[in-house]
Amino acid sequence: MARDTSRIRLTLDRIRKLAPPTGSQAVYVFDDDPKQLSVRVTPAGAKSFVFAGKLNKAPLRVTIGDVKVWNLDDARTEARRLQALIDQGIDPRQEKADKLAAIEAKKAADEAAKREAERIESPALEAWNAYIEARRAKWSEPHIRDHENVSKEGGELRTRGRRKGEGDKTLPGALRPLLLLPLARIDADRVRAWLEDEAARRPTHARLAFGLLRAFLNWCADRPEYRSQVHADACAARQAKEALPKKAAKDDCLQREQLPAWFSHVRQIQNPVIAAYLQTALLAGARREEVAGIQWADVDFQWKSVTIKDKVEGERTIPLTPYVAALLASLPRRNEWVFSSTTAEDGRLQEPRIAHNKALLAAGLPPLSIHGLRRSFGTLAEWVEVPAGIVAQIMGHKPSATAEKHYRRRPLDLLRMWHAKIEGWILEQAGIEQPREEQPAGLRVVKA
Repeated sequence: MARDTSRIRLTLDRIRKLAPPTGSQAVYVFDDDPKQLSVRVTPAGAKSFVFAGKLNKAPLRVTIGDVKVWNLDDARTEARRLQALIDQGIDPRQEKADKLAAIEAKKAADEAAKREAERIESPALEAWNAYIEARRAKWSEPHIRDHENVSKEGGELRTRGRRKGEGDKTLPGALRPLLLLPLARIDADRVRAWLEDEAARRPTHARLAFGLLRAFLNWCADRPEYRSQVHADACAARQAKEALPKKAAKDDCLQREQLPAWFSHVRQIQNPVIAAYLQTALLAGARREEVAGIQWADVDFQWKSVTIKDKVEGERTIPLTPYVAALLASLPRRNEWVFSSTTAEDGRLQEPRIAHNKALLAAGLPPLSIHGLRRSFGTLAEWVEVPAGIVAQIMGHKPSATAEKHYRRRPLDLLRMWHAKIEGWILEQAGIEQPREEQPAGLRVVKA
């Protein structure tokens, strides 16, 4: 334990001359006024002002501070204040603990306020990325890619065909300029200015980006960490109505009399994968990415079926019709993708439009999008008088009537019967002999 020494009149000079004790215990040198003030000297030579008093007849000591920091007069004043607390029945140690706790609490509050200020000023892109991760499990892959594309940084070398006037590097995503701002600064005026600019350059993409932004801000409004920063009217529907041109329904579609020219020139495309892809897209009535995403594991040549990753239901199985089966069987099996590519990073076909557009030009046909091939399937199927529900199920459309939703569960054999009729009629109009259904279809392995 520490030892107390004699009482003296403390002065700065006397405190300076106090020598460290020779033993292992600290010593206390007390002042004569106030008597509760002392200087503690440790064997290492450290000196501190210490208050020594009694509370309810029990001794207590409270360190005031280092003599190098505390002025002697201030130390005496503090000692008298602590004694006054004891006289009121207050424990100075508890008061000191409360002060330290208050200091720590203020420090923590200041740090939290600083972090909150930094968060509020941070780019909305951080909240956007959190939004994507929170919703990823509920979204389809194409929907996730839409979100990633509209927020991408850009500046990467283009790996697909360029439109007229485009550079060799990708542009930033449409929402990137807005998402680099803090959430609190994405208000109605800023969104309106952004939308007008985007609508003038790429109206279709602007419409998509505006819808994604509105859904994102609605999500933020439901989250306590972002709610106070969101402007509820930032994406009012009237803004899109005023800034975007009226959305026109697309009607590009192959006519019956155009089928011979289309098939003739598509089958002449030098890349057999692209040629097979375009014909499959027409004859399967599937969406662009649904066809491109078919893997060999999805194709069952024995039972004549193809499982397609469906953006609506997750996946659907459709018949593998004779002509499409022959097309697929003739393709090289380089990797897991049916429509493979030796140049694409992920190993599958990415851009069939360029070759398709050249074929259309050579055939003297009007412009036709890849999605127009899907529209063509649905339209041409009417010539065969196929029940609408059959076509909808093959194409992956949601049922539009109560009977379709709850009372129609068509087996694959029934779909195959009608699908084969559709394919056969289209090929007949194109002047192409349809292969026999029992014709065997093999696979060949090609090294990449």
